[in-house]
Amino acid sequence: MNASYDPSGGILYKKDINIAMAVAIDGGLITPTIQNANERNIQDIGDNWKELVDKAKKGGLKPADYQSGTFTITNLGMFGVNQFDAILPPGQGSILAIGATQEAVVVDKAAVLGLKTVKKMTVTLTCDHRPIYGADAALFLKTLADIMENKIELLLK
Repeated sequence: MNASYDPSGGILYKKDINIAMAVAIDGGLITPTIQNANERNIQDIGDNWKELVDKAKKGGLKPADYQSGTFTITNLGMFGVNQFDAILPPGQGSILAIGATQEAVVVDKAAVLGLKTVKKMTVTLTCDHRPIYGADAALFLKTLADIMENKIELLLK
């Protein structure tokens, strides 16, 4: 998921995972980037994200703060949007679009009356199929869902 197509005809496999996340600012959108996310814990990433958003809203980002993303995340869930498709940024292989969580009733044989309420969220992954096969993208989404639903503690390491 951290690869991109090179216009010369090759595929660029990127060592570091630099997560760009969309932020609405006056006059448009900018994607501050969390550098080396693959080498950092969730607390450090969260602290860095707060700093980047503050800089973005004050117009204090430098080009290196928003032009180095290797994978992008965009979230319209905070606006109540349930599902949307994101356009792939140039130079990247994929972008993850996150929608709002919604309450849903599901079957649970262990629950009273055999039903329970859970939160569900729709995510959409847009990929460039030159470097990323659809089956690999599906496995990525399956793994992401498994972590979010069953192994959230993995994010806390």
